[in-house]
Amino acid sequence: MEQLTFELAAAEPPSFGNFLAGRNAEAVAQLEQAALGRVRETGIVVWGAAGSGRTHLLRAAVAAAAVRRPATYWPGPGAVTSVAPEPGAWVAIDDVETADPQAQGRLFTLFNHLQQTGGQMLAAAAMPPARLPLRDDLRTRLGWGLVYELLPLADADKPQALVRYAQERGFRLGDDVIGYLLSHGRRDMTTLMTTLAALDRYSLASKRPITLPLLREWLQRGLPLDP
Repeated sequence: MEQLTFELAAAEPPSFGNFLAGRNAEAVAQLEQAALGRVRETGIVVWGAAGSGRTHLLRAAVAAAAVRRPATYWPGPGAVTSVAPEPGAWVAIDDVETADPQAQGRLFTLFNHLQQTGGQMLAAAAMPPARLPLRDDLRTRLGWGLVYELLPLADADKPQALVRYAQERGFRLGDDVIGYLLSHGRRDMTTLMTTLAALDRYSLASKRPITLPLLREWLQRGLPLDP
């Protein structure tokens, strides 16, 4: 069976609109409200296994918050460049469980500064706050606020999620197209959504509806096939 790779499909910037929430609807809704400044807690933690969408949601929250206030995404605790951002700042820090002792001290100082200046910290981790391998005072502070576990989308829910995503973008997705994507290619949601977004652009450029022949044509023209 052919195995398709989709690395050449240009990804869209992460947003709440292109995240398929599945069982994470409550967490996503709260993050949207927080990015709009409607949540008071200084700290928010999202945690979950690889593929649950942690990084996507952090980047989406930063993009939404940046419209209203200073907002920064740091890919890890070692990348934090300021422990005293502007008042009201929104900061998102990925993989907080990887913080070494020096980085933990900086995160502790940063959290306290945000608390005093009306800012907020969104942190992502692979485990809940109580299990984070961090110093006690930092771990306690991270657990003070909202904590959400992110659950990967189950395979059985992916067809419906893809249909909904297509509807939100304004096109119809047939069962044959969904079946082909799920049986011939990578099934993680990041790849699937990237593929649909690129296929939608190709459909608009060629002025043809999204069908299985169009999908096959697009793949053959633009993307390699792995045996």
